[in-house]
Amino acid sequence: MSDEAPLIELGCVGAPYGVRGWIKVRSYTDPPQRIFEHRTLRLTQNGVMRSYAIEATGKSGGQLTAKFAGITDRDQAQTLRGAVIGVPRSELPQRDEKEFYRADLIGCEVVNLAGEQLGVVQHFLETPQQVLMVVRGRQEFWVPAVPRHLRRIDLEARRVTVDWSIAAD
Repeated sequence: MSDEAPLIELGCVGAPYGVRGWIKVRSYTDPPQRIFEHRTLRLTQNGVMRSYAIEATGKSGGQLTAKFAGITDRDQAQTLRGAVIGVPRSELPQRDEKEFYRADLIGCEVVNLAGEQLGVVQHFLETPQQVLMVVRGRQEFWVPAVPRHLRRIDLEARRVTVDWSIAAD
């Protein structure tokens, strides 16, 4: 597999944990520990991607932690802080027609139940309460990415229908 293949973002590296090279991991997978099903993760930082084998995983205070091969101390772990964690799409399980990856929605047109165009999916924003889908058109909308608001996803047509009204100016 070429390192040039596009990666699907699964999370990001947080602060170092301890002094032996462990890091905190913020996972975007559901459930969060699913990120560790991949024995090698690609970390991208400042446009540079490197692969790291996972030596061990754990949890501390409800937060995921990991130890990568070759990262032996706190200073090395600190250099990874903020890196985006990804894997090639080919390493992800196949989804059925009702499931999707967030990356599949980037660039999709978004319309509401009234047929009004809201814009295009730009990215997703993780918050402590929920994931928000950031949609930009004439204005920006932050739509909770939950079944109540995501009514229909047509990946073939690249269209997402949401239960979200446009406020009058």
